[in-house]
Amino acid sequence: MKGLERGAIHALVLVLGSLAASITAAAELTPYLAEYDVKIRFLSGVLTTRLDRTEENYVAVHKVEPKGIAAALVKGAIEETSVFQVGEEGVRPLEYRSSDTISSDKTEADFRFDWSTRSISGELDGKPAEMHFDGEAHDRISIQYAMMHDMLTGETGRTYVLFDIDEFKTLHIKNIGTQEINVPAGRYTAVGIQHQAEGSSRITTLWCVPELDYLPVIIEQHRKGKLNLRAKLAHYEAAPIGD
Repeated sequence: MKGLERGAIHALVLVLGSLAASITAAAELTPYLAEYDVKIRFLSGVLTTRLDRTEENYVAVHKVEPKGIAAALVKGAIEETSVFQVGEEGVRPLEYRSSDTISSDKTEADFRFDWSTRSISGELDGKPAEMHFDGEAHDRISIQYAMMHDMLTGETGRTYVLFDIDEFKTLHIKNIGTQEINVPAGRYTAVGIQHQAEGSSRITTLWCVPELDYLPVIIEQHRKGKLNLRAKLAHYEAAPIGD
């Protein structure tokens, strides 16, 4: 993949940006725009995340792109979109789309969630695909809103089922305490949470700020004890003006 580890980039998309939404006690999500400076090993990038609200649903769009020298070495981007609802059952994804033009094995995905049959169907790289799940499941974007909702209600020790395009993964979450954090966007006291998929050596740590409705201001991923990526909040804007 010309210097970038595909798993690290996908993990970045999974954990960034979505947590930046503000959720009220009534589980309302506040539209936002956030930007992070990203380091994946020795290369630099930028992640832009945005949440908008329609009459009935929410739409989150996340995009990772290389910048600086990395832009000359690596071409393309990863852009993911999730359409989801928030109700009595919590966060439930309805649609998920992904376009990965960075990886050597470029991927296009377009899926729909049917909650009456607990099925996910659509296309992966132009071929039809369908999977079934029990209980709850989330795509790589909507799962972060589910995590945010649980953090606000104090449920930080549970597990989540992630639909990772072609397989399901069980993520375990734990709280690791508080820490003073400095990022380009400011200085904060942040709460640390970690998540790790069963059977994976990757551990992702998010430092989330209560006063910003648990917006993650630093995201780190370690694999076998070595730092793979770090992202720092550079800009956050609540309720941006839409297109």
